[in-house]
Amino acid sequence: MKRTYSKVLLAVVLVFILSGCLYPQSKLEKNQQPNESQLELAQNAVNQYKEEKQGLVPIKTKANDTPIFQKYLIDFTALKESNTITEIPGNAYENGGIYQYTLIHPEDNPQVKLIDLRITEEIRKVNVQLDIFRSKHTYPPYGEEVSDGIFTVDYEKLNFDSHPVVKSPYSKENLPIVMDVNGQLYVDYRIDLANALKEYEHEYKEGDDIRYILAENTPFVPAYSLPYTIKDSEPVFFN
Repeated sequence: MKRTYSKVLLAVVLVFILSGCLYPQSKLEKNQQPNESQLELAQNAVNQYKEEKQGLVPIKTKANDTPIFQKYLIDFTALKESNTITEIPGNAYENGGIYQYTLIHPEDNPQVKLIDLRITEEIRKVNVQLDIFRSKHTYPPYGEEVSDGIFTVDYEKLNFDSHPVVKSPYSKENLPIVMDVNGQLYVDYRIDLANALKEYEHEYKEGDDIRYILAENTPFVPAYSLPYTIKDSEPVFFN
C-alpha cells in the first residue's frame, strides 16, 4: 500500500515538475511569434487613441536624433490608462516578449510594426567588445570597406570567431553587422532589400530611401539600418 502511494505521489510530483518546465517554454514560443492578431489589436488601440486625443499618438519620448525606425515606440501605459487596450500583447517586450512595438508614419498614417529585439541583443554583444577595444585603441576595428565610409567589422580584433551577424526577421538569413567611420554599428539589409524590390510592386527611384519597402510590406521595421537607395535595380547604401 505504501509503495503504491509512493508511486502515485511521485507521478503527481513529476506532473507538476513537467508542467512547470513546459509552461514557460510554451509561453516563450508564443512570445517569439509575430502574431497577426496582436498586431491588429495594437493597431486598433492606436487608431482609437489617435481619434480620442485629437491626432496625438501614444509614443514614448525619444531624442530627435534617434534613428527613424526606433524613434516612435508605442507607449502601452498610455494606451492602458486611456482604456483603449486592456492587455499588452504577449509578444511585446513590456510583457516578456522579444518584440518592441513601434510606429511608422506616425503623423499622417500611423502603422504598428515590430522591432526584433534579438537584433538589439546581437548589436549589444558586439558593442561590448567594441567598447573594450576602443578603450585601448584610437580607431575602431575597421575591416573591409563595403561602401564609401561603411566597413565590415574586424572580428578577430574583437575576439570573435567569425564575422558578427544577425538573423534577418524577413528572410531568416544571416545579415552582416557593419560600422561607419565613427564605429557606429548597423545591420546590412541589402539581401532583404534586393528580395523585396523583386517581390513587391514599387516606384522607387535613385535617391529615394527604399527601406520602407520592408517596413510597409511586412510586420517588421529594419532596425539599426543605414539609409539605402536603388541603383541599376539594386539596393545600395545611400551615402
